[in-house]
This record gives sequence, C-alpha cells and structure tokens, in this order.
Amino acid sequence: MNSNINDSSSIKDASSGGQPQFVRQDSFLTLHYRLSGLSGDVINTFDGKPATISLGTGELSLPMERCLIGMTEGESGSFKLARGEAFGAHNPQMVQWVSRALLDRVGTQGDQYSVGEVVEFPAPEGQGTYAGVVKAIREGEVLFDFNHPLVDQELTFEVHVIGVL
Repeated sequence: MNSNINDSSSIKDASSGGQPQFVRQDSFLTLHYRLSGLSGDVINTFDGKPATISLGTGELSLPMERCLIGMTEGESGSFKLARGEAFGAHNPQMVQWVSRALLDRVGTQGDQYSVGEVVEFPAPEGQGTYAGVVKAIREGEVLFDFNHPLVDQELTFEVHVIGVL
C-alpha cells in the first residue's frame, strides 16, 4: 500500500481533553471518500452527503480500512492500492453456471436475464445478499461471475475524516 497524505491538519475534540481522535480498527467514522480506478470514480461522496461507516464490519475492504487506521479527525489522505490489493485477484471458481430451476426458486419464476446485468441473490440462512454479473446465457443455464467488480484493479482511495467515535 502506498500512502500519500495531502493534509495532516486535525480538529481538536473538547470531549477528549483537546486531543485529536485517532481512527482505530473498531471506530465509527463520518468521512468523505472517493474510490477511483482506470475508468474514473467508482464512488465519490465529496460532492454530497458524507458517508458514515463502522470499521471491522465489511463496509470497506480490509486494505481500505488499513489506510484509515491512525488518521485523525480533520485529516485527509490519498492512497494508491496496487492491482488486486483492495478486492483481490480474479478467482475463476467464482464464475459459475446456475440452472434456471435454481434461479426460479431464489428469484421470480420466468425472469429474463441479459449479459452485463447484475443480479442479487439471497445469502444462505438469510444473511443478506450477494451479487453476480451475467456473463453468458444458454438453454437452461446462466453464467454468473461472482467476483467483486473491482478485482484485479489498481485503485486510488481518497479520504477526508470528518469525525471519529
């Protein structure tokens, strides 16, 4: 991970005896952030409402969380994440044919799919959802890529930490 801190100013918090609040592995944060790759911004909160996240819960990838650890309220930074560092390398085992019978059971019977479409699936035991991108369609089956859409990409992660709890 290559970090390049642009602004190391920090805001003092009266509730902490005037000491800046440092980001820890279990911190709850309010921040602006931008994640960008070769095709431009993936997400950018700088032009709107800041994000509120809880570290250690999977809202950000672990390499992105590691960039934030040790930063203080009011601090800004820009981090280069090497190819595949943020979301890993492409795993060919995550590209799978799924039968129409299974798709009809977990979705709406008779749904039509198109190449490039992102489809959400219920996770086992009701633990949220996961998504796959339709790669191909053939009689009775649909090929999905369940890899994260940003695998194998070099990314820039820019942040401005507004508040740390």
